[in-house]
Amino acid sequence: MLQRLQQILSRIDGKGYKAYKDIQGEYTFPDYRLMIDYVQGDPFAAPSRLRVRMAMKDAGYPEEWYRQKHRRIALEDWIARRWATETQRYSFEVKGTGKSGLISVDRPGQEILERTAVVVNERFVEVRITLGLPAQGRRVLGRKAEEMLCRQLPRLARAALPREALQPNAVEERMKLVDNQQAIRRCLQDKGWIAFVANGAVLPRESGISDKPLTKGNVIRFESPASMEVAVEVPHGEPIRGMVIRDGITLIVGGGYHGKSTLLTALERGVYDHVAGDGREYVITDPSAIKVRSEDGRRVEKVNISPFINNLPFGRDTERFSTEDASGSTSQAANIMEALEMESSCLLIDEDTSATNFMIRDGRMQKLVAKGKEPITPFIDKVCQLYAENHTSSVLVLGGSGDYFDVADTVMMMDEYRPVDVTAAAKEIARSQVQSRTREGGSQFGKATPRRLSRQGFDPQKGRKEKVDAKGLHTILFGTTSVELVGLEQLVDTSQTRAVAEMMRLIGKRANGEKELKALIDELYREIEETGLDVISPFHGQHPGDLALPRKLELAGAINRLRTLSVR
Repeated sequence: MLQRLQQILSRIDGKGYKAYKDIQGEYTFPDYRLMIDYVQGDPFAAPSRLRVRMAMKDAGYPEEWYRQKHRRIALEDWIARRWATETQRYSFEVKGTGKSGLISVDRPGQEILERTAVVVNERFVEVRITLGLPAQGRRVLGRKAEEMLCRQLPRLARAALPREALQPNAVEERMKLVDNQQAIRRCLQDKGWIAFVANGAVLPRESGISDKPLTKGNVIRFESPASMEVAVEVPHGEPIRGMVIRDGITLIVGGGYHGKSTLLTALERGVYDHVAGDGREYVITDPSAIKVRSEDGRRVEKVNISPFINNLPFGRDTERFSTEDASGSTSQAANIMEALEMESSCLLIDEDTSATNFMIRDGRMQKLVAKGKEPITPFIDKVCQLYAENHTSSVLVLGGSGDYFDVADTVMMMDEYRPVDVTAAAKEIARSQVQSRTREGGSQFGKATPRRLSRQGFDPQKGRKEKVDAKGLHTILFGTTSVELVGLEQLVDTSQTRAVAEMMRLIGKRANGEKELKALIDELYREIEETGLDVISPFHGQHPGDLALPRKLELAGAINRLRTLSVR
């Protein structure tokens, strides 16, 4: 079979680039099988898609590396990183036109995500790669293609697939890490905690455009206040000590540049597991916690925002509120209600990215503008009801509103990146300085209204073809519509965004005007759980190698931002 590939490449050498289509198919090498699923039609087009599959008896992985789901995901992530490192040694060694010589695999970031780049099971290990077939102009460079496919690729496979090539001791350390992370997550779930931040964690990042840990300058490691410190038993090593954020209402306060938003960002990312050396390996957050902000200009489709907004001018309906251009306050209200529709357990809110009039209305403003003239009920008057009725906690970063001391269960002050428990002091201030504002909004929070999706709101057609694609981390092209996802701050990988786009396509086909949004999403995730993430790919049974699993909350958030969305 290897000889057949060599013969084809020799035959098409010097022919037009489309002659490369002849190599599509499967080939048996001494150590693995090569599956060429898609061949690019032009040297400047998207690279060709290949799979390298090695039988497990040849790979030699012990079953305990992949038997449990969290270990399997960690192993697949490890192999993807190994391939990404090794491909740097081979890419562009073959020169040519366009993408000639490029070899790549979907490269993970700081988070350990379920991906389609690598598949490990009891029968085989498979890596999905992209490869730029070499050309001079638009002519096949058959001999150089033979160098890539028949010499470089086998060397790469030997360097990044068998057990010994993966550095088994390092893999074992990765397994211990993810076992410990799982143990902490189970502890959070059992005890009803929102988050855990280990002592010694490094929360600041290298820069605004780098997610790597800060290593230079004044690197202050996290240290829990004694009153908030717990020890969590883990299967490997001593109990891990750190700060716990319990359910309820938690405030993070302090002066500017003292680390409030840095801590909140770490909690946002704590919904994912992180690699060793990231600094946030043991920053673990409830996986359904969601960052909520205001988004001027976003579209809202029939969302019940009445718990926060009522009595709009001209009698506009707020139980089925729609707008093409939401204000800061209405967008934040919609974002919260959409999160509750998906049963989020915790809201993460930063004062800096919130609408001021949504967060607070002080006593002086209440006296000047009567409640009858103000349709917005501020979050401060709903946050306790939200927890009491829905058991939805809130973690808020605040720098300018001490009125929240009255409603908080815990108040933590960041002082030069060090947390201090100031709950007692904050409560004393609240008792001694009676606020002049009055509570608004009634005695109950209200309900998030489920919505049923109509298929007519999902049209992926652009001309005669379906057009569903991601453009970077925060934009999806869906048919003729652009979906902006800047407000979904817990999307961390472009491969997640690609997966969201494909999942939206599937949800659109299944929407029938009868099924609720959450039910449709739950149904799709059950299918992924049973058959794997490949199921969402349009490349059926071939090469879906550039997708990473998003959370349900981000998928729902993207659907809610589709400007053609139609619901009942």
